Amino acid sequence: MKETRVPTHIAGFDSLIKGGFKQKSINLIIGGAGTGKTIFAVQFLVNGIINNGETAVYITFEERKEKLYSDVLGFGWDLAKYEKQGKFIFLQYNPEQVKKVLIEGGGTIENIISRSKAKRLVIDSITSFSLLYKDELTRKEAALSLFELINSWGCTAVLTAQQMTVSEEIFSTTLEFEVDSLIRLYTPKKKGIRKRAFEILKMRGTSHPLKTMEMSITDKGIRCDPNKIVDF
Repeated sequence: MKETRVPTHIAGFDSLIKGGFKQKSINLIIGGAGTGKTIFAVQFLVNGIINNGETAVYITFEERKEKLYSDVLGFGWDLAKYEKQGKFIFLQYNPEQVKKVLIEGGGTIENIISRSKAKRLVIDSITSFSLLYKDELTRKEAALSLFELINSWGCTAVLTAQQMTVSEEIFSTTLEFEVDSLIRLYTPKKKGIRKRAFEILKMRGTSHPLKTMEMSITDKGIRCDPNKIVDF
């Protein structure tokens, strides 16, 4: 049986991963500040709305609604319009509230996803949430509970995480091993000039390039250039 793929429609990216993320998979985007994590995540959602007519849910612990909507308008993404159409759902929680959601087994978020029949989900970012848990065991249990919930919602999910605070101790045996794919974004500096780059570190059940490739942020969002290798 042919495996269903969910295209990101991000220029130059889907061709590297057999046409898109696996349907109902959980995909982690890691990067430092300014690497483009939120742009990647929102572009994934917006492209699902535009190209597939899907409903998208964006859960954040950090982004203010007005600021996010203003920031991405320059790419031509009118989130306010999509929200009025019922296609884009913005949910702002603090990490403690999501901790409560885990205890309740889904709660309000699950009801919203069920009613809207959402197909794409973003959590931006999960770093704050993970830091609620003080030791490796409880952190792993919380991550597994969160992933079980996401899987039960039937969405294809993109999670973002801050590289600056995502140490090996926090994620090595939790998120990085449990997610279906892991993509790292970089802004390396060489001879005083920074470039944008990305690397697919893991893509479960999918052959992919083992190289660091150039990426740019254009007026239409992220564009990947697999033919340009970044050395740093």
